[in-house]
Amino acid sequence: MSTLMSAQQIAERATDLNLLSDRQLQEIWGALGSRSATAAEFKQLLLRREMLTSYQLGRMERGDRQGFFYGNYKVLYLVGTGTFARVYRAVDRQSGQVVALKVIRKRFNDNPEAREQFAHEGRLGMTLRHSNIVPIYDVGEEAGTLYLVMEFVEGRNLREFVKVRKICAAAEAVQLMCDVARGLDCALQSGIAHRDIKLSNVLVSTRGEAKLVDFGLAASRPMNDDALASCANGRTIDYAGLERASGVRRDDPRSDLYFVGCMLYHMVTGSPPLSETRDRIQRLSKTRFLQVLPVEKMSPELPRPLANLINKAVQLEVGARYQTPRELLADLDTVYGRLSEADTMMEEEGAFVSGGSAAPDSQINRASAPALRPVMIVESNPKMQDVFRQRLKRHGFRVLVTSDPQRAISRFQEREAPALCAVFSAGELGEQALLAFESFTQAPATSGIPAVLLLPEQHADWASRMSRSPHHVILTLPVTLRRLREVLDRLMPVQA
Repeated sequence: MSTLMSAQQIAERATDLNLLSDRQLQEIWGALGSRSATAAEFKQLLLRREMLTSYQLGRMERGDRQGFFYGNYKVLYLVGTGTFARVYRAVDRQSGQVVALKVIRKRFNDNPEAREQFAHEGRLGMTLRHSNIVPIYDVGEEAGTLYLVMEFVEGRNLREFVKVRKICAAAEAVQLMCDVARGLDCALQSGIAHRDIKLSNVLVSTRGEAKLVDFGLAASRPMNDDALASCANGRTIDYAGLERASGVRRDDPRSDLYFVGCMLYHMVTGSPPLSETRDRIQRLSKTRFLQVLPVEKMSPELPRPLANLINKAVQLEVGARYQTPRELLADLDTVYGRLSEADTMMEEEGAFVSGGSAAPDSQINRASAPALRPVMIVESNPKMQDVFRQRLKRHGFRVLVTSDPQRAISRFQEREAPALCAVFSAGELGEQALLAFESFTQAPATSGIPAVLLLPEQHADWASRMSRSPHHVILTLPVTLRRLREVLDRLMPVQA
């Protein structure tokens, strides 16, 4: 149970837990000017200076004393929770490298068989190195609890991606599945099938790359009917049902390809091909796989080559399905090429950004362009994030997106800046974006970097508070795509 704590009590507990150093604490007290500051003032300054996170403060105030550190890694905040494990964003206390920590849940940590499967997942993952597979760096144990150290991917999983998009542009969906097929091909060369292909196990980075995560079920043992009946992972049951219905062995790699087809089907139609149910008997039923509608009946407007590819991928007859990831990748590449040729470049003359609402989406032409210019977009609206990412990429920009203004500033203060320009959108972030822009344009480390502030029309008067320079630009919303591009082209000229 949480209790109200004074600023002094928070300081004592944070230092006792090694979350704050004496130097940091003195810095905070000095900035506050008095040790009689309120707890709210104390916490707000800690958060603003990124010395503690809200997750750490919350756990401290609840009285937790464990779970802040795993080995040499300090936990920053919880990223996601699954049936088997929790995933945290963490930082290496020596190098400062940001990583993901996958920590086994207590009820499985006490099970020797589950512990061995978890550790085996880590050891197996450490053997796989490919740009479309999230690498595992280490397997560790802290106070008897197992954890994996992994790359932290800035972005979101494909399930969240599809939830925002509803229906994905065909070319974009195919491009992401190309990445998935490449990752599966790399794993198969090492004799490893994934066995848990689903939207939540594909991460989409801010650069638009898909990366496979969680090869845990590749290490699991076969299950009998009783074990399947109590299994918490629905995809395990789906694999068992598919393999029984198609008459193949448990670790047949073509089962992974079937579920790649299911993901692509879902992305371009907005609906999963397999009926969704929690009933294990129905999930194991062959009828469920026989009732998959041809994708063109769900979306008659889909290009024929894409529809043919998806229908082949979800064939129940295993011999009619794609046989290897490489074979699937070849067709995905061909279809992507045709989609790219068919796409036309749209030149939006209407409002591109209107303080929170997105312009209509269209298919993306992701044909390669030389010397992509990196730009960091600070925007909290997921739909607008996607609009920025899609539309600017067509015109020679590599778009990095974050919803956290302070996170963006800290990235630019690193030894190597992540982008050539920062765009702060105040459409939903409001004064938070304004203050971040002000800090960015005045701080010695970032004042020389081009920056753009997008101000809602109702707050246009805020512009008078800003100092002006040729490489710091303020635009009033709504603003057209062409106008924004003109500004970015001036601030980030294409190198000859």
